[in-house]
Amino acid sequence: MTTVRVALSAHLRTLARVGGEVTLEVADPPTVTTVLDALESRYPMLRGTIRDHGTDQRRAFIRFFACGRDLSHEPPDARLPDPVSAGTDPLLVVGAIAGG
Repeated sequence: MTTVRVALSAHLRTLARVGGEVTLEVADPPTVTTVLDALESRYPMLRGTIRDHGTDQRRAFIRFFACGRDLSHEPPDARLPDPVSAGTDPLLVVGAIAGG
């Protein structure tokens, strides 16, 4: 198991009723999928807000960032960057903003 820090955007923190970063134990190797599985298990009110219930695909206006990189279009089972796995950098789950 690996401890991963997750920073949620404000609206997701409100839904989960948390004030800041959350720390999760995830299976090795840590991936976006294992982090989201642990996050939704611990905070069931987030199910369906980050990824689709049926397909597990990322919602269109949700993005994943770590170590200054956009991981949103990486395969969900790709290993997270080493600083995230080591717990030194968080995985950021951010709601994108659109408009015109």
